[in-house]
Amino acid sequence: MDITITTPALLFPAISVLFLAYSNRYLAIAKRIRELHNLFNRTQSHIAKKQVESLRIRIRLIIIMQALAVMGIICSVLTMALIFLGLQISAKTVFLLSMLLIVLSLLVSLWELLISTRALNIELEDMEVQ
Repeated sequence: MDITITTPALLFPAISVLFLAYSNRYLAIAKRIRELHNLFNRTQSHIAKKQVESLRIRIRLIIIMQALAVMGIICSVLTMALIFLGLQISAKTVFLLSMLLIVLSLLVSLWELLISTRALNIELEDMEVQ
């Protein structure tokens, strides 16, 4: 089966949506870090302190998610170049790599979401105790 130059182009809309979602996550975490910083400076809250490591990990994961997505889109562009040059076997291999990178990005996104859920549970537990 040969792939056409439009096949890797199908990933472009998905990538833009991914970047929008990943950027929104990053901005939300940055805002939360600033809020926790202010809270901790005012109250020395142990809840704020428990959130720090979670936020640190989540920021790293979002950077990894974005890097994987960027590499995926670069591979898609490279695939189109290889198709244009008539190198179908190489194009298929690079396109497969592109899809793999995007799937890895989504899996890291899921991991970050699970960490986020645990962080929210810390907040809820604190509210239940009070």
